[in-house]
Amino acid sequence: MLPADNTLTTIDRIQNLILESADFEDFLNELARFSAHQMAGNGDDALCGITLLRERKALTIGWSSDAAREVDEIQYSLAQGPCLTAAEEDREVHVPDLLEENRWGPDYANAVASHGLRSVLSLPFNLEGEAKAALNLYSEAPYKFDERAADRARGYTREVSQALRLAIRFALHADSAKNLRAAMESRTVIDIAVGIVMAQSRCSQEDAVRILTEASSNRNVKLRDIAKSLVDSVDAAGTLTHFEEPAQEPGRSRAG
Repeated sequence: MLPADNTLTTIDRIQNLILESADFEDFLNELARFSAHQMAGNGDDALCGITLLRERKALTIGWSSDAAREVDEIQYSLAQGPCLTAAEEDREVHVPDLLEENRWGPDYANAVASHGLRSVLSLPFNLEGEAKAALNLYSEAPYKFDERAADRARGYTREVSQALRLAIRFALHADSAKNLRAAMESRTVIDIAVGIVMAQSRCSQEDAVRILTEASSNRNVKLRDIAKSLVDSVDAAGTLTHFEEPAQEPGRSRAG
């Protein structure tokens, strides 16, 4: 958690969080803890979770505590609740007292109340098409989030939205690059295995692909793993893909 510094604006503090966090996950958890502290008021922290909704899947990507993550996940298991409504419909959702709540049926209200929580406030982030997300605040006190607290939370989510949008964009790009690299490396291994089968069986490329595919199906093993096993059996040093640096011979340096 960042040390209190009344001279810094919320944006300054969020920027410091980004700079001081080890990675995307660390930033989101620090953001959730910071959000809980900012929104609680009266000196005591609320619980806070940050829900990301993408490709019809919801998950908590940042949480101030394990309890915050657990109560968020109650909604995902039931496929309904205030944070999902806030993210999906891009609107604020307020639950003054869970013991008086029936919008999502008794299962949701009873499950969250069993954790000792009574009030909930969920507000959407403005991510401008990157994905949908919501800030979820929980308190043990009923009617905790009055209009003054809600107005403070609205201003806070507006300020934080840009930083969260950038963080999610970078994370999605990193995931895409990682997946592309993995796919291309798998393709390289498979192509080498096809060449080995062609040489060993003196068959066509089409027949070699069929042989590997049938082996994958019969053994219930992924094609990439079948291919890697074959390549490794031929070359004990393993497979060098186009995306790995070749090992340098002792005493030799790379030409520059």
